[in-house]
Amino acid sequence: MEEQIKQALAEIQRGSAEIIGEESIEKNIRKFYATGENFYVKAGFDPTAPDLHLGHTVLLQKLASFQKNGAIIQFLIGNFTAAIGDPTGKSATRKVLTQEDIEKNIQSYTTQAFKILDESKTQIVYNKDWLDALGASGMLTLASNLTVARMLERDDFSKRYSSNAPIAVSEFMYPLLQGYDSVHLQSDVEIGGTDQKFNLLMGRQLQKAYGIKKQQAVLMMPILEGLDGVNKMSKSLGNYIGVTDEANDMFGKILSISDELMWRYYELLSEKSLESINQLKMGVQDKSLHPKAIKDMLAMEIVDRFHGLGEGGKAKEEFSKIFSKKDIPTEMKEFDLSVGAGILQSLVDTNLVASTSQARRDLKAGAVKIDQVKISDEKMVLEKGIFVLQKGKKNFVRINVK
Repeated sequence: MEEQIKQALAEIQRGSAEIIGEESIEKNIRKFYATGENFYVKAGFDPTAPDLHLGHTVLLQKLASFQKNGAIIQFLIGNFTAAIGDPTGKSATRKVLTQEDIEKNIQSYTTQAFKILDESKTQIVYNKDWLDALGASGMLTLASNLTVARMLERDDFSKRYSSNAPIAVSEFMYPLLQGYDSVHLQSDVEIGGTDQKFNLLMGRQLQKAYGIKKQQAVLMMPILEGLDGVNKMSKSLGNYIGVTDEANDMFGKILSISDELMWRYYELLSEKSLESINQLKMGVQDKSLHPKAIKDMLAMEIVDRFHGLGEGGKAKEEFSKIFSKKDIPTEMKEFDLSVGAGILQSLVDTNLVASTSQARRDLKAGAVKIDQVKISDEKMVLEKGIFVLQKGKKNFVRINVK
């Protein structure tokens, strides 16, 4: 049993940025393995958009790990707090959603979430069910637990206040309401992103203030970088992989990430054990395994998860066919370039040509292509994204423009 507990704790700790109250997590896991008694892990999801991307699934993967080790997941749909909008990291008050939008997004979220979570070990709860019942008196009692000075310690509020950007009083209520969810649910653990630390700790503070005989542990996961390897995965930045992306698109996007970022994705998204991932790393280091093959495995695993067993293999075959038809190799050197870099210098920096004068001659000869599109403008500058830069018929590099 000790070995099981050791492995369980390693899996829970895996990839986490910070854990507060780790000893209580271990206590609950030990109790489960000794007596079969479950404990409760809460994660809140505001249905502010209909679709999830892989950045959102980092939390879902962690919840699935908890489920394997005795946890019942309190999958909290913030259908009350969504009407306020989580102000975390926002530079302006968020637009209020209609109830119709919220209902549509809830259906989409839960359908996608159960591709990762065990539905039999998940309780879907809606905070509107108890927050509506608080009433004016209850809201005032709740608000008395936090001072304005403490609220303005939050970096996002502080920046908005100092720049005279509006802050709605309702936004001050958001972390309090999120914390009260933990009071009502008597959660043992709450997980969220590192950007949620203030809100997550509020649950601990309010459980104590309301006389709950325990304080929830808090586990924070890092924010997953998008395809550019720099910024957080975000639809607005266009660097995301959507859970509902077509299988072939999903596969291709995963292959486009850098070899370094691949290991980050393995740690936070793969179901492979830490031991298995370390063996793959050793194989790459001693050159018995090629990074492209390892990336193929990751892409197939994720495609299988969201599109069904075997679909990853089909996507791999299709990807190989497309590239062979275009005579584009699946393996090529990769270079990071900066947005605004000129095409002539980029050809030099990626070792495709020896000089800008040679680059100019190749452009005039029609020998330069980006993603199979011929380039002739020597004043062209690169925009953000991941592309295949080609000179002639046999010289290819993948460029990641940041």
